[in-house]
This record gives sequence, C-alpha cells and structure tokens, in this order.
Amino acid sequence: MKTIRALVTLFVVFLVTAQAEEKPTPLRLVQTIPLPNVEGRIDHMAVDVEGQRLFIAALGNNTLEVIDLRAGKRVRSITGLHEPQGVVYVPEIKEIFVANGGDGTLEVFDGYSFNLINSIKFSDDADNIRYDAIVKHIYVGYGNGALGIINATSGKRIGDIELEGHPESFQIENPGARIFVNIPSQLYSGG
Repeated sequence: MKTIRALVTLFVVFLVTAQAEEKPTPLRLVQTIPLPNVEGRIDHMAVDVEGQRLFIAALGNNTLEVIDLRAGKRVRSITGLHEPQGVVYVPEIKEIFVANGGDGTLEVFDGYSFNLINSIKFSDDADNIRYDAIVKHIYVGYGNGALGIINATSGKRIGDIELEGHPESFQIENPGARIFVNIPSQLYSGG
C-alpha cells in the first residue's frame, strides 16, 4: 500500500511539475481596427460580450467609440461628451455608463439606440467606473476624493463614500464587500 501511495504521489508531483514548466503561449495580434478621425488619448474600455461590441472612451476626442468586434469596424461614435474616461456596459439592462472628467457627469446611454437616457452630476472629474453585478450598483470615482454610488436599475444616485483624495483607480472585491482604492496623493513618500 505504501508503494502505491508513493507512486501516486510521485505521479502527481510529476504532473504538477510538468504543467508548471510549460511555457505560456505569447500574445499575438489577431486584429487591428482603425478609428478614423479619432484624435488624442483614449482611456478605459468596456465590452458587451453577448453583442460582441467594444466601447472605447476616446478622451482626447470627446467621444465614445462603439466597435463591432465581429465585423472589425467602428459602427458608431457618440459625440458631445466632455473628456470621457470611465465606461461600463451593464448587460442586464443594456445600458452604457460613461464618466466625463471635463464636466463631472455620469451619462447613461441606451445600449442599442445610443440615446442619452440619464445624466448624473458629480462635483468634478468623474473618472473610473465599476459595476457590482451582485448588488446592481455603479461606483464612480470623482472629485477630490469620493466614490459615488448609483443604483444601476433605477439610475438614481444613492450615496457617496468619502475618501482621503482623488481615486485614480479602484476594484470591487468579488466575492466580498470591500472596495480597494488607489489614491496616489496618499502614497507613502518617505525615505
């Protein structure tokens, strides 16, 4: 029995070691999609997996670019934005949420007609966005230090989480109840 156990253990160790030694396949370019007339910096992106679309916040162009991934081309450019930075697509309600740093608004668009259906004003510099599908909340980093909380289903602002400085980025723990926030102004700068 000890011999069989030792052989099984040795076999498992061999498999684990062999898998660990396999080199990962390098990334390779599969497609380039041109964005004609889009100038300046782009920021965050979001994907509609079911609809095979990519949404690109073209910050320097003040547009949200809609890309058809199947066709490999831009199908729409939503204009009139003010330094769009964060973008989230919520598949359950088929809406696109775009944070505008220039005027501090969170604009909500219908995911197929692309009509503006809601605009929520923050103090300024609406930036990064995250969607928590479990509680159906949109979190928006903004201003000198806060996360705004929006009920994604109703589109109503339901609260804020005050912070020590502007949230440059953040992640929602999943599963869990915490949000991890990057606040560059609070980084340790000692020697």
